[in-house]
Amino acid sequence: MADRLRAVTRVAEEHLARTEREALFPEHALAELRRTGLLGLLVPTADGGLGGTLADLVDVTLALGRTDMSLAMIFAMHCQQSEALVRYARPPLREKLMARLAAGELYLASVTTETGKGGHLFKSYAPLRESGERLEIDRTAPIVTGGTHADGFLITMRSPHATADHQVSLVYADRAQLTVTASGRWDPMGMRASQSLPMKLTGDVPGDQVIGEHGAFHRIAQSVFGPLAHLGWSAAWLGTASGAMSRVVRLLRDPAGRGRFDLGSELLLTRLSRARQRLDTVHALLRRTQDLVERQADLSAPSSQLLLNALKITAAEECHAAVDDLVDAVGLRHGYLKDSPTGLEKALRDLRSAALNYGNDRLHLADGQLCLLDPDVTFR
Repeated sequence: MADRLRAVTRVAEEHLARTEREALFPEHALAELRRTGLLGLLVPTADGGLGGTLADLVDVTLALGRTDMSLAMIFAMHCQQSEALVRYARPPLREKLMARLAAGELYLASVTTETGKGGHLFKSYAPLRESGERLEIDRTAPIVTGGTHADGFLITMRSPHATADHQVSLVYADRAQLTVTASGRWDPMGMRASQSLPMKLTGDVPGDQVIGEHGAFHRIAQSVFGPLAHLGWSAAWLGTASGAMSRVVRLLRDPAGRGRFDLGSELLLTRLSRARQRLDTVHALLRRTQDLVERQADLSAPSSQLLLNALKITAAEECHAAVDDLVDAVGLRHGYLKDSPTGLEKALRDLRSAALNYGNDRLHLADGQLCLLDPDVTFR
């Protein structure tokens, strides 16, 4: 696994300046993810994949985050989609997709955002219509990360014959089965290589490309989409923040530049300590949550949901705060300027998106309601 990771990060580093400057999708790094088989990390070995575990997903995403948070997020979100197919796709679709995933031929994009529904993952207004044995797709999404480079899409839509917006189906569509139109321009503050453009997808697919059962997306979301999103995102954020801290510490320890810093400064040491404390806190919570997801099939209990949400909220806040501490620690030249080898300026911009990516405020509202359902304050 280490050799595969080194190959991907080496290619990502070679092209990082350009993907960052021009807000370009990291297509060279994606090609290396394909070549190394890491796109098939979670595909079972019986299906030709690497047979990776949840711990492997966290470890790989952490490592990628040290180089580029956009790449780490792209990888983690692909793995979230991949795991949904591994667990819920039915024959003959499953066999067709597993072989392509294992071979690195299938980079997956998620189409779950929808204008007018906010962050309500369990709701969809776009109707999935039946036409004989086929399903008609007409879906617009305001954000589709990596959609312009995706080989396939997992799309949420209102189930055929649904009587309520929360009866949502998840359907797979191959790029060749769709007309895919991207619009707008991607020029964000941070996460510049993620290329999360608005997209319109139209076409039709066979009825057996529903993942799981019609109207049962909530089960997939609760067992795969939610847990793997929070674990993967948090690993990407922690990787970015820990990579930034590692570069700062190496700069401070470098004999060539040691005279620029007072390593006995109580203020400097306190800021380093605070940043490291934040990262260790996130790491402990990440591994604790990973353990819960690995051993607990049913994550519907309020205490389980609270832990998953706490990971996302805490990682988003503390990783950004740790890098902010480091900016103060090393000052204007190495904390604020783009050409510093610490990369703090980029890390800070990238991590500012973390609290907004399925907003922390929205999760706090959900957690408040979950707290009322757990009067004994149980811990998982």
